[in-house]
Order: sequence, then C-alpha cells, then structure tokens
Amino acid sequence: MPLPEHSLPSNAVILITGAAQRLGATLARHLHSKGYRILIHYHRSVEAAEQLRSELEQQRPNSVNTVHGDLTQAASITGIVDQALARFGEVNGLINNASAFYPSPMGEIDEPHWHQLFATNTAAPLLLSQQLRQQLSHHNGCIINITDIYGMTGRAGYSLYCAAKAGLNNLTRSLALELAPRIRVNAIAPGAILWPEPEPNQQEKERMLSEIPLERLGQPMDIAKAAAFLLESEYITGHILKVDGGKSLSGC
Repeated sequence: MPLPEHSLPSNAVILITGAAQRLGATLARHLHSKGYRILIHYHRSVEAAEQLRSELEQQRPNSVNTVHGDLTQAASITGIVDQALARFGEVNGLINNASAFYPSPMGEIDEPHWHQLFATNTAAPLLLSQQLRQQLSHHNGCIINITDIYGMTGRAGYSLYCAAKAGLNNLTRSLALELAPRIRVNAIAPGAILWPEPEPNQQEKERMLSEIPLERLGQPMDIAKAAAFLLESEYITGHILKVDGGKSLSGC
C-alpha cells in the first residue's frame, strides 16, 4: 500500500475556530491570501464574522463561508461539523484557535470556570478532531492546535487555563500518533502576542516586555505565518512550535 501524500491542495478548505476577531481573523486573512478556502467559525461574534466573510469574498468569490456554534456544548460540535461539510463539501484542515482565557486564583475556582476553560481549550479540539477524523483522513489533512507557552511552564493565578492548555499540548502529541499516517497534528504555542483585555498599564507592559529576549510584543501575523508553515510542511507531526520571542527560555 503506497504511503499517503501529505501536501494539501492549493484551494484546501480550512476550518478555523474563533476566527471572527483578533488572532483568528488574522489566521483567516493570511491563509486566504495563500489560496485556501476558509470556514470562519464564530459563537457570538456574528457581525464580525459576516464582515470578515464579505471582505474576503470580495477578494475571491466563493472562497469563504461561516459556521456557528457554542464550543462549550458537546452537542453543538456535531452542528459545527455538519455546517462545515455543507458549505464546501469537504474539510482539509482544522485549526483549533478558539480559547477562553481569564485568571482563576485559588479560592475562587468553581465548576463553571472549570467547564468553560477545559471545554474551549481541550474538549472542543478533541471532539472536533474526532468528528472530522474520517474527512481529514480521506484528504490526508492537517490539524493545528493553538496552545500557549504557559501550558508548558504554568502561571500563577491561571491554574485552570494552564492545565487546559497542557492538556491540549498532550492531546496534540497523542493524536499525532493515533491519527498517523493520514493526518498530521501539530500545535503552535504563542507567547505575548496581543495585550490581554483589559489592556495593562504602561508599567506592566514594560515589565512584560523586559521578560522577552527579543524585547517586543509578537504580532498575530507571526502566528499566522507559523500556521501556514505547518500546513505546508509534509514531514512534521507531533510538534509544538513555540512562537514567543524567546520568552520561554527563561521559564516565563
């Protein structure tokens, strides 16, 4: 039996979760500029999703569509997959970008925090990967998980978030083994790419930048370029690519 070829077609369909705004929108724009067809997943950001769809459709008609669903609800995952397949008839790549992010100090953690942070950062990527497994296998596809350097090192006050991203890191490696040789599975671990919301004051910004060897904040395009690289790299799987300006070298 011949070994599978892992090159994606030039017009491959890429489903990006949480793609209406911020990093997800940059991923959508950059990958669209490289010729991919894009499925923009959103939950509440319907206006932003439709604006982005319209913007990209004007550049190349019939190349972008939207899918809607709540990633914290397992039953909604099926609906997202059904919508995705109905739009273009196939899915060649999945980028699990959507993420809840907020502090969870000890003494304030409750079950809703646990559910939301693990659902968006760990469970949804797993369930989407599972439901798209046959489709991606048929097309020798690719999964990219957007994780976080803090999923490797931990961060005080963010225990639940870090644990969820650590789970996503391990999920990346496990799925790379389980879904080979037909599906490649990799991850990108960003460092400081966008200022958190609410934006920190100037003193806090300077402190954060002082911990980064390259002494500057990264840009969403840095992550988008990394994603394009992993989509095109036929012999890389199970890898977690840190895009953090060297921040993790000092243990964050």
